[in-house]
Amino acid sequence: MHTKESLIEDLYNLGINPEGTLIVHSSYKKIGPVAGRADTVLDAFQEYMNDGLLVFPTHSWSYINTGNPIFSVTDSPSCVGILTELFRKRPNVLRSAHPTHSVAAFGKDAEAFTSGDEYCTTPCARESAWGRLLDRNAQILLVGVDLTKNTFIHGIEEWANIPGRLTDMHKPLQTIMMDGRIIDVPSQRHCGETWSDYFWKVDDILLRRKAMTKGNFGNAETRVCDAGKTTEVLLEMLQDIPDLFSNNDPLDEKTIIKYSYTTQ
Repeated sequence: MHTKESLIEDLYNLGINPEGTLIVHSSYKKIGPVAGRADTVLDAFQEYMNDGLLVFPTHSWSYINTGNPIFSVTDSPSCVGILTELFRKRPNVLRSAHPTHSVAAFGKDAEAFTSGDEYCTTPCARESAWGRLLDRNAQILLVGVDLTKNTFIHGIEEWANIPGRLTDMHKPLQTIMMDGRIIDVPSQRHCGETWSDYFWKVDDILLRRKAMTKGNFGNAETRVCDAGKTTEVLLEMLQDIPDLFSNNDPLDEKTIIKYSYTTQ
């Protein structure tokens, strides 16, 4: 049975910087039995990151669309797991206002970190919270999930202007802010829906380039990605191979060797 104390020790052993910025993608079930269940997991994260910034995705892309275009910062549920939904409702947690790719944050600079996403017209714009993860050289924790759940990689694709990753048209979405204001957020959407299913292809390369490490959080196999190093590696690859994630074919050995070592 895992406890708050044992989970805090796991975060330490994973090398998480308690004064830094941490975003958590998670499968609660993979963690295993926890005394106090999901609330204990969140207690462990918040206590460990008390002097830093803790972030969870609180996406709503699965149901906010042209047929249901209104997102509420306060009321719209997260579609990416129980931990994210419970976290966004906790005291002193602030949620950003992008209609499909919001995040929730607790701790140092949470207000600044979550502000302004309602003016971003793509899911992971460079000036959004997803871009601020890079500015803050965040750590990206993947608890019981693999790279296919790493939304930050969508951001790297956007910033690299990879063809075919965003719709040509802006969908007429709206956000209801916490103060009741309604803001129009015309937003492009991700297309090529399966591309994120193929992010696994760079797993070995990120490990070899020390952009990612592995360990455990509870029972869950856990990846820790360095936002800066991950961006460096994937921008290098995407510049040469823009359609890197367009199919599920494994990388050939020549490609793996080429990108497993820094060119600098």
